[in-house]
Amino acid sequence: MRVDQFNFELPEDRIALRPAQPRDSARMLIVRPSAPFADLTVRDLPGLLRPGDALVLNDTRVIPAALEGIRDRDSVTARVAFNLTKRVDGQTWRAFARPGKRLAVGDTVRFGAAGALTSRVTAKLDGGEVELAFDISAADLDAALAAVGTTPLPPYIALKRKTDASDVATYQTVYARVPGAVAAPTAGLHMTDALLAAIADTGVSRHFVTLHVGAGTFLPVKADDTRDHVMHSEWCEVSAETAAALNRVKASGGRIVTVGTTALRVLESATTPDGVVQPFAGETAIFITPGYRFRAVDVLMTNFHLPRSTLFMLVSAFAGHGTMRGAYAHAITSGYRFYSYGDASLLFRVQT
Repeated sequence: MRVDQFNFELPEDRIALRPAQPRDSARMLIVRPSAPFADLTVRDLPGLLRPGDALVLNDTRVIPAALEGIRDRDSVTARVAFNLTKRVDGQTWRAFARPGKRLAVGDTVRFGAAGALTSRVTAKLDGGEVELAFDISAADLDAALAAVGTTPLPPYIALKRKTDASDVATYQTVYARVPGAVAAPTAGLHMTDALLAAIADTGVSRHFVTLHVGAGTFLPVKADDTRDHVMHSEWCEVSAETAAALNRVKASGGRIVTVGTTALRVLESATTPDGVVQPFAGETAIFITPGYRFRAVDVLMTNFHLPRSTLFMLVSAFAGHGTMRGAYAHAITSGYRFYSYGDASLLFRVQT
């Protein structure tokens, strides 16, 4: 499909720079096939689910992936900012650099007070991305990054305000457990312990999968045709226990409800064409566009996404392209807040 079919105009004031407080007070647009849109709140979610449904959440934990460094080349220094994007191995990360033109392969970059953490630029990649090989590895590197890094807010927030102490908590789900994400699974930011308890009280089971969200997930697509876009891969996992539980839910007539597109992408990567969820651990680069036949997921809770993004393509595949264009137009005129700290939508899959 042409990528411009997924474009839309979004007023600047619709981009949320802070989350709703409390988390579950955010608005939520209900999108059902062939039904009028309904304007509710995230707190209404328990009443929209049924006993026997399964709620699936992504338990990845965002690491402090935003770094400020000093490049040192022949005793000439320059400040460079980085956002880590993907771990290559125990010692090496890919990162977006700003400004990337200040870097060359072989440069040394130091981070933290007195250059406590040191790296070397080992490659320059497309789109301002570089590879950094650090002087320590594994758990030692993780601890050092936690000491010198800050919360990696998306650029549409970070360019408009400074990251502050509140972001450490608000840009993390309440159930985050497995460190490795460089961006939050944002639909999950609306969840509270009280809301999860209320959902459990309705007879809905809770299950966790892991996908370490990479920055590439949220980027607009630059190709003119979806067939020419190459997805960034992300590491994910579905345990044998979770796969078996979800298959039991499906067999008994329950629905699989994912909180976020990341949880959906994990399950669709792990499910066979005939609908059996299997244990899975590895990289996924699944790219879902209209025409895709969903294998596992019946209901999707998600935020409002960027124009021309792979995520707007995904929701268009899930609920119908025309339906989602209408839903986004309704959201814009009705004052919904967009993107990572914005409001939510609850989408019921169109039958194909």
